[in-house]
Amino acid sequence: MIVLTNGTREWRALVETKVGNAQIVPQQVERYRTIAKDNKVDCVITISNQFASLPENHPSEDIRKSKSRIPVFHWSWMFILTQADLLLTNDLLDDPEQHLLLKELKRFLLHESAGVKGFDRMPAEWTKVNRLVSAGGQIRVRSPEAREVVAAWFQETKDLSLILSRQTETTVVEKIKKSLVKDVAARESHVLGRLRDSNVLDAVFSIPNAASDLIVLVDLPRRTLEVGMALKAPTDKKSTKARLNWLLRQISTTETADLHVRLMWPGRSEETQFSIDALLDDVEIANEGKEGLQVLSCFLFTAKRLGARFTQQTNFIKDLEAVVPSFYREVGQDLSAWHPPAARIKTDRETAEDVSVDGLEEASEE
Repeated sequence: MIVLTNGTREWRALVETKVGNAQIVPQQVERYRTIAKDNKVDCVITISNQFASLPENHPSEDIRKSKSRIPVFHWSWMFILTQADLLLTNDLLDDPEQHLLLKELKRFLLHESAGVKGFDRMPAEWTKVNRLVSAGGQIRVRSPEAREVVAAWFQETKDLSLILSRQTETTVVEKIKKSLVKDVAARESHVLGRLRDSNVLDAVFSIPNAASDLIVLVDLPRRTLEVGMALKAPTDKKSTKARLNWLLRQISTTETADLHVRLMWPGRSEETQFSIDALLDDVEIANEGKEGLQVLSCFLFTAKRLGARFTQQTNFIKDLEAVVPSFYREVGQDLSAWHPPAARIKTDRETAEDVSVDGLEEASEE
C-alpha cells in the first residue's frame, strides 16, 4: 500500500505488480477492489510489462468494463524506467538522497533478473490477418483476430513513444484524437475501421521542438513501413524549384535509397511523388505536368519493404523499432519548419518622423 498525506488529507492506493510475461489477472484485481472498498482505499495501481496509452486505459478489457467504482490505474515497467531515466539524465532531482535512490531503482530495473522488458512480439493473429489480406480477403470489424492485432498495436505504439523518449531524453507522446484518448473502445473501433477499409495501421508521435509530427504507417498489402514528416513549403519562395531546393538542402544523410517525397498541390491537382535521389539529380522533374502551379507542402518519408519479415511476430517489431528511430535520427531531427521572415522596417519609413502625421501626409501627396 502507498499512503500520501497532505495536511489533513490522505490518499491511499493498493499496488499489484507482475514481471516477465505474467499479466495482470482481472479476478485478482477485483478482489483488491473489494478490499479497497471495505478499507476506504482510493484506488488500485497495477504494474506489469503490459502497456497502456493512459493510466486510466487499463490493458485488460475485463478490468476496464468492471462495474466496480474503485478506479484501477496501470503503468508499464518500461514507463517507470523511462521516467527514471529522464529525471536522471536531465538532472531534475535536487535532493541527493532521491537521486541516489532513483539511480539504484534504475540499476535494479535494468538488470535481467528484474524481468522488465518492452513489447517484443505481435500476437499469432498478426500472421493470420496478413494471410487474409494477402489473399484478397476482407477484414471484419468484429473479427477477434483483428481486435487482437489492434490491441497489440496500441501496446507497441506506447512502447515506441517510450523508446523515442529515452533516445531523445525528452517526453515523446503519441497523438490521439481528443474524443478517443480516454475511450479505449471508441479508439479500438476507429482503428479497426481504418484497418478494414484501408488495410493499414498508423500512429503519430509528437517530439519536442521537432519540425513536425513523426508519422508511422504500416501497409499490410505492400508489407511496407512508412515513416515520415510533413513540412509546409516556404511561401516566400515563388517557384516549386526554389521550394524543393529549400527542402533538399536540409537532408544531410547520404543514405537516400529509400527516401521519397510526396508533393501536395493547390486545388484538385493530384499529389505527386519522387525519390530524393531523382530530385537531387534534376529538381525540375517536379514541374512536369504542374506548370504554373506551386507546391504547397511536402511529406518526406522513408519506405521500407520488409517482405516475409513483415508477417513474422518478432521480426516485424524489431524492424519497426529500428526503422522509426533511424528515420528521425538520419533525417527528421535535422529538419526545420518554415516560418515567415520577420517584418522589416521599410527604407522610406526608417525614422519616427517618417511615420508621423506630417510624414505620412507628405508621403501620401508624393
